[in-house]
Amino acid sequence: MTPTERRTSSALALIFSLRMLGLFLVLPVFALYADQLSGVTPTLVGVAIGMYGFTQAILQIPFGVLSDRFGRKPIIGLGLLIFAAGSAVAAVSTSIYGVIFGRALQGAGAIAGPVMALASDLTREEQRPKAMAMIGMSIGLSFAVAIIAAPTIEHWIGVPGMFWLIGALAITGIGVLFAMVPTPIKMETRDSLSSEQKHDVYQNKNLRQLNLGILCLHTILTANWVVLPLELNVYLPRPDHGLVYLPVVLLSIMAMVPLLTRVRKPRQQMPILLGSIALLGLAEALLIPATGMNLWAIGTVLFLFFTAFNLLEALLPSLVSIHAPLEAKGAAMGMYSTSQFLGAFLGGALGGWIHEHVGISGVFVMGSTVAGFWFLSVLESEYVKRS
Repeated sequence: MTPTERRTSSALALIFSLRMLGLFLVLPVFALYADQLSGVTPTLVGVAIGMYGFTQAILQIPFGVLSDRFGRKPIIGLGLLIFAAGSAVAAVSTSIYGVIFGRALQGAGAIAGPVMALASDLTREEQRPKAMAMIGMSIGLSFAVAIIAAPTIEHWIGVPGMFWLIGALAITGIGVLFAMVPTPIKMETRDSLSSEQKHDVYQNKNLRQLNLGILCLHTILTANWVVLPLELNVYLPRPDHGLVYLPVVLLSIMAMVPLLTRVRKPRQQMPILLGSIALLGLAEALLIPATGMNLWAIGTVLFLFFTAFNLLEALLPSLVSIHAPLEAKGAAMGMYSTSQFLGAFLGGALGGWIHEHVGISGVFVMGSTVAGFWFLSVLESEYVKRS
């Protein structure tokens, strides 16, 4: 990478991580805080956790296409402002329905596709997978920082204070965008995609497989956080949950990095992808008897989960960047992000419903089933058969 490409990729990864940090920060604490809100039920807790994904799923493709027409940076800036407004709504809400609305408004700032498309605009084709991997890794890093820091931050300022902090992070992202990220010179704006370009994006079997993958990954992730804080609360006071998250996350990153360096080799990509999905499913299966496990056992299983999650978050967008048509990167990344956030909504809503009607173990049964389905679909895909 040239110095400009490194600076640009780092700045975009920072913007993405600031926003994702805001979305992830409430995951480890909201299920425990929600009892203070009026109208709360376990199902509505899950909906509130995942609601941002619903509006993200609706608006990712429109935001991606708008960024193709009007430019990436104005659309990204607008999305961050909407996200900050949603954070303010959630901060002042005293009912579960108000928080759900605030989370929906947060999700309406659907900038994931435009951010990844901007990274494509500002990097050479041969360096593009590195830029996408940096953004993907920023998601994993944001997730790690959020779950480690959230219990302590919540102890200091409460969940409403966390929503105000999340809004401030979004405003900081706007500053980074216009201060550190160049405006693409060669980007061509257009009114709409041609029929052939739409076919390339929407009918590409490899892209559809990768979109399914990110949907499954975030379904599992969000469903877990509907019940994991409740499970840990049996063993530790809420402010001490970070004492579990910190070592398992750091160890998982150390385990992930050697594998990530091998992703550059095309022949290594499919074995690593399949192995990560299998590890994810194994972790979910091992969590099924969570109520009968001790803290050390839960920590070990979470280490497996985080290793698989972080690796998949870095690998999947880099594969999308390889297969997305050059002339329609915004739309392709928008579809990918739509699938990602639809998974977040499905995970929250289904996780909350299963928790209310089946129990904690039922959520992990769902997670292991989704991972198994994903593994089999990849195994049978044309992409694997050609690899």
